[in-house]
Amino acid sequence: MLRRSFLATAAVMMVAWGAQSFAGDEKPGTHEGKVVKVDANKLSMADKDGKNQQTNTVAADAKITLDGKDCKLADLKPGFPVRVTVEKKGDENVITKIEANKA
Repeated sequence: MLRRSFLATAAVMMVAWGAQSFAGDEKPGTHEGKVVKVDANKLSMADKDGKNQQTNTVAADAKITLDGKDCKLADLKPGFPVRVTVEKKGDENVITKIEANKA
């Protein structure tokens, strides 16, 4: 009986973990990686190894810089190294700061 309960709990945790990974939301905090894609108000990035792709909404008032100079989200190109700051706003994790460098 205890074993079945453990297995059921483990299965539920795996499904929940998979759903969280699929959602693709970075957790609040600072993250480093590479730009994969920019689309309207979204930034898709991968970790430094080019894996674990995540997509987040970029706040309308986000501070975005490229090589230390203010820029627009559209100026960021795939492969650029980035450091992003993610904050919880309402029910969503959004990017509030992007620091990028040309690759």
